[in-house]
Amino acid sequence: MESGIRIGIIGGTGLETALLGGLDPEKVASESCPTPFGSPSCPVITGTCGDVSIALIARHGIDHLLNPAAVPYRANIFALKSLGCTHVLAFGATGSLRQEIAPGDLVICDQLIDRTFTRQRTFYEKAAVHVEFAEPFCPVMRRWLSQAASSLESVTVHSAGTYVCIEGPSFSTRAESHLYRQWGADLVGMTALPEARLAREAELGYALVAMPVDYDCWRERAGDVDPKSLLAHVIDNVKRATEASINLLTAALGDVAILRERPSPAGDALSLAIWSDKASIDRGEVQRLRPLWGRYFDEG
Repeated sequence: MESGIRIGIIGGTGLETALLGGLDPEKVASESCPTPFGSPSCPVITGTCGDVSIALIARHGIDHLLNPAAVPYRANIFALKSLGCTHVLAFGATGSLRQEIAPGDLVICDQLIDRTFTRQRTFYEKAAVHVEFAEPFCPVMRRWLSQAASSLESVTVHSAGTYVCIEGPSFSTRAESHLYRQWGADLVGMTALPEARLAREAELGYALVAMPVDYDCWRERAGDVDPKSLLAHVIDNVKRATEASINLLTAALGDVAILRERPSPAGDALSLAIWSDKASIDRGEVQRLRPLWGRYFDEG
């Protein structure tokens, strides 16, 4: 195992099933991982891929029963932190807002726009904790993924993209889709937030590979399109994007030297973020969240 490195992988549509086949069967375990925020989406699968320790969560749970707003984001991130993860690599299906980002491509996201409104977005409900979030994705991980992408011949990987995260579960109206394009967004999805924000609060490096599976509704379709044919086309794009993601992930896990040599800036995200007087924060709350912020409090 690479010293000091454990990568949490949060899979979107279909990715978790495809990834399981690449794990060393002798080192696979299933962890239930109860947390102060309930159970994660599903038991966490731990194991090794090559020489790298990983922990895998299916974001939408077994059989994809959790809609985007129902995903237990806090429990998922807390579980990965508790299992010793140092980094989180997330994948998720999206719609493309740009002609040049085709279904089946991959995008290493660099920015986020938050359009969610019902989700729990912080671990720290009994203290004033304000993390920096101007750059929501780990630059070290993005460089790692870009280097891996350069070795792939059959996959188009875009090195940057702005992801607008909507509440869902319905898709956007056409007016909204055009608005997001005017804002400069390149992708629209439903799961990047609060996941990325919580990873920052947990001092985990976080990167997101978006998997465009269609052009969002801004791009009008020519003529009458049979809905069943359209769905079949989207499902085919999901399969293509999943295969591309597995190829990128395999290449990236083949060389994690940059992650070992360069700490993620997220690793000390709380060092200046706890604005409350630490002595006044309830000791029970300190203990409850100890895997996240315990190192900033004196013992006893």
